[in-house]
Amino acid sequence: MTVTINAHQLGRLIDKTISHIGSESHESLHGIRLDIDARYLYAVATDRFTMVAARYGLNHDEKDQEPWARTIPADYLPSLREWINSMKGAEYITIEAGDNRIVFDSPQTTYSAAVSSSLEFPDWRGLLRSITEQTVDEVPFPAIDSRMLKRFSDTDDILRVRVTAEQKPVLVFGEDFIGAQMPCRYTGVGAVKEETFETVSSLWLWTLAAGAKGVDMATDIPESEPTRHFEAPKDVRQTGADLLRGVLSSLESSMEADWDEDRDAWLAHIASGVADWRAYRYLDALYQVDPRAAQEVVADTAEQLDSGEIGEWAWDAAEEAGHKPAQWKEERDEAVAKQMAEEPAMWARRLARGLNHAKSAGINFRIDDNPFVTYDAEAEEWKATHPRPAETPA
Repeated sequence: MTVTINAHQLGRLIDKTISHIGSESHESLHGIRLDIDARYLYAVATDRFTMVAARYGLNHDEKDQEPWARTIPADYLPSLREWINSMKGAEYITIEAGDNRIVFDSPQTTYSAAVSSSLEFPDWRGLLRSITEQTVDEVPFPAIDSRMLKRFSDTDDILRVRVTAEQKPVLVFGEDFIGAQMPCRYTGVGAVKEETFETVSSLWLWTLAAGAKGVDMATDIPESEPTRHFEAPKDVRQTGADLLRGVLSSLESSMEADWDEDRDAWLAHIASGVADWRAYRYLDALYQVDPRAAQEVVADTAEQLDSGEIGEWAWDAAEEAGHKPAQWKEERDEAVAKQMAEEPAMWARRLARGLNHAKSAGINFRIDDNPFVTYDAEAEEWKATHPRPAETPA
């Protein structure tokens, strides 16, 4: 009975569920339940007031195995998480369940925890199924404990919430995540006062009456100042928007550039658009796997860009990865030198193009003889020339 998962994903399963485990007085709930069926590895936790399940899709060759489940006692979870943190995220861990132990095996080290295969755990599938099948009351208005609601922030994700009735659990969905929270029935020593939306909102009528009708949060709250073009944003969504905008802008600029007249500009626009699109796809993939890691990478990258030392960062990263940046530089220098030896300078070609545009516009001008641009009378256009090296006297 084994499954394989990379260290990063196993850590995410624990992080999403550890805040929901039960107290020491409930042995069966005081830990995280690892549950395997024919398709997924689940991490499940509940303290009776909240219940969550996060899942990870099994590898193809591990599907359709016999279901099994073990509860990792809470006392083991901090050291298990620390052990996972000691590994690279892509490193694979094999989880094997025995009657009295659960073993986590990596290529370098092994972690094991004592478990009880006979420890009963609530039918979490049945409980969450019942909650998903709840019918919706006309105007549900449940009371929710914000301290428990805060636990769901450990998902580091955008969540969807379904409210069906005042005295039934609130349902929460995320990426490979499902959970529920019980409504409050008691506060302090007395019961929660039964209140409707109308009675609660009426307490605020006098205050809110001073506000205008039809005000919309989406349109009537000022947006933040736009990021200056040389400042990298530290927000994932803003970064994604900037990358997509860069793709579209670069492609439009490439359409405006002339391949024959300014090939270098055309290639630069295409290269910029391709780079932005690749960066967006990589960022989007990382965000789908781990929103928290994506945010950390974006913020760290913004600081590196702000330092103005990305050349040094890139050089060091290339060397650490086993590449040869010095050789890359030599190859580029040779290519540039060859181009300069065989072709007119870029600024001369652009000067010739500008002179041709001025001529087409009927602008009169005079150009003295020079080694950079010359007029081709036969073609009736200005052309850039490559300056010949000065002749040395014999």
